[in-house]
Amino acid sequence: MVPRIVEVRKNILKKNDALAAELRERFRRAGVFVVSLVSSPGAGKTAFLEVTLRHLRERWRVGALVGDLATDNDARRLVRSGADVQQITTGTVCHLDADMVGRALEKWDLDAYDLLFIENVGNLVCPASYDLGENLRVVLMSVTEGEDKPLKYPTIFNTADLAVITKADLADAVEFRRDDAYANVRSVHPGIRVVETSTRWADGLAPWFRQLEQWLATEVRTPTAVRSTSRATLP
Repeated sequence: MVPRIVEVRKNILKKNDALAAELRERFRRAGVFVVSLVSSPGAGKTAFLEVTLRHLRERWRVGALVGDLATDNDARRLVRSGADVQQITTGTVCHLDADMVGRALEKWDLDAYDLLFIENVGNLVCPASYDLGENLRVVLMSVTEGEDKPLKYPTIFNTADLAVITKADLADAVEFRRDDAYANVRSVHPGIRVVETSTRWADGLAPWFRQLEQWLATEVRTPTAVRSTSRATLP
């Protein structure tokens, strides 16, 4: 039975990779920069995304897809940012896959967006294996989760482009060992950039915004507010 299970899993991932490649090309043609967010439950991913959407929509056309097992609570919360949001309810599936994302975007005109965020289901295991066609994968961990989170879930940290430490305002209260956390992240992904954030501080997401702006500048993107009539596209 084990070889059969392995073969089925390989076929599922192969199909997902093909669909993800199609999504990536679709995003490229539309000039949409896609960022996926992954974390364990309770890391503050939705609060982080809500502030991010509210901040970015002043200059960019942004949208978000939100994955969860049940309820549309997170989507209704993110709508407060003023951005376009759609919930993807996965039922018993513990992750988003490229097919879910593709179906969710069937009625969306991607030419109307500059940035698309995909908030995955709260899970640090399954999402690591599923490409969603994103440009960047960001993994979040809160100071309340313990410094060894990267050691317990190395694959998701190894496949991420950026590690974000959330709830930094609680670091002292929970005796967060910053040096250990950074060392653990980089032990599984040498050279990865790590930024600390807090949605409770006035400029608590500034390090994240600076990093995102650097990526967007690399892609030669121009904010909608100052863009000419011609659309910039990703290389």
